[in-house]
Amino acid sequence: MANALQPKPRIFTPKARICIVASKYNETFTDALLENAVGEMKELVPQGRVDIVRVPGAFEIPVMVAQVIERVKPDCVIALGLLVRGSTAHADLVAASVTNALQEIAVATRVPVIHEVLLCGDEKQAYARCIGEQLNRGREAARSAASVIDILAEMNRSMPAIASLKR
Repeated sequence: MANALQPKPRIFTPKARICIVASKYNETFTDALLENAVGEMKELVPQGRVDIVRVPGAFEIPVMVAQVIERVKPDCVIALGLLVRGSTAHADLVAASVTNALQEIAVATRVPVIHEVLLCGDEKQAYARCIGEQLNRGREAARSAASVIDILAEMNRSMPAIASLKR
C-alpha cells in the first residue's frame, strides 16, 4: 500500500467528460472523497466536464456506473464509496461484489473505471484516506482518471483502432 499520494500527472488532453458515481452512505467520508476528487479534476482538466451521480450505498455503485456508461459514454468513471468493517462479513462481501462488478463493467465497455470504493478497518483509516492530506483517495482517483484519459487519447492518436480486419 502506498504511504503517500501519487504525484500529479502532466495532462495533455484539454477536454474530457468524467462521471463520478459516489455513495451517500458514510456521508462525512464520501462527501470528502467527492469534494477532493472534483477539486483535483478541475485543476487537472480545467476544460473537462464532471458529472456527479449520488447513490444510497456502495452496493448501488456498479449498476449506476453501467447506466452512466450506457447513456453518455464518458471518457472515464470514478467510483467513490466507503465501507467500514463491522462485526460481520457484510462489508467484505459488498466490497468484493462491487470490485468484481466494476472490473467487469470496465472490461466489457472499454471505459476506464477508477475504483475508490474503500474498505477500511475503522474510522481512523477512513479519515486518513478520505479527509487527510497524505493518502487522500479522492485526489488520487482524479489523478488516475486524468492519467488514463491522457493515455487513451495518446493511444487513439498513435494507434488508431482498426475498423475491420481483412483476411
